[in-house]
Amino acid sequence: MPRSQQGLIRLLRRQGVDERVVQAFAEVARVDFVPQDAGPIAYADRPVSIPEGQTTSQPSLIARMVEAAAPTPSGRVLEVGTGFGFQTALLARLAGEVFSIERFEVLAEAARRNLDRAGIENARVIVGDGWKGIPQHQPFDAIVVSAAAEEVPRALEEQLAEGGRMVIPVKGPLSDDVLVFVKQGGRVTKHSLLTPARFVPLVREGKP
Repeated sequence: MPRSQQGLIRLLRRQGVDERVVQAFAEVARVDFVPQDAGPIAYADRPVSIPEGQTTSQPSLIARMVEAAAPTPSGRVLEVGTGFGFQTALLARLAGEVFSIERFEVLAEAARRNLDRAGIENARVIVGDGWKGIPQHQPFDAIVVSAAAEEVPRALEEQLAEGGRMVIPVKGPLSDDVLVFVKQGGRVTKHSLLTPARFVPLVREGKP
């Protein structure tokens, strides 16, 4: 189990993760994006609990989801579920602009502080309902969702740019299936199953 940033990077390379994504992991210290008492396990390949009953996913899963979203240096990315901002920072290293929406104000504030300390200037964190996305900043070339939905939110389909990719966990009978969708000819269709996993639910506004 990795105990350092370099150990985590070696793990990702062994798993065949794209080198651009690996380099982003080399430039973003995960220890700066977890609660202080979680510092000793910051580089372990495991989820880490954060406030409000949420989690930040294990690094190898984040790497695969970011890789599948295929952000480009000039592209605009929507992230749903900011958490403490670790994936946000990675996306910001790989894309031109990142807009991240977070349900909980306390997490959004923590993420903003973490991103500011890390010198990330091309990511904006907004408090709101992830099911609705951020229509005022559409279209997005890539969308990465960090919570499991019962179905793909229509608003996110609409906000995805032509040719764009969306990576989203969708609830299944036994697990949450991390699916990759693409938009072609104005239609969003399933491209592939990335992996089964477990995520916190993507809660609609007005629901507990």
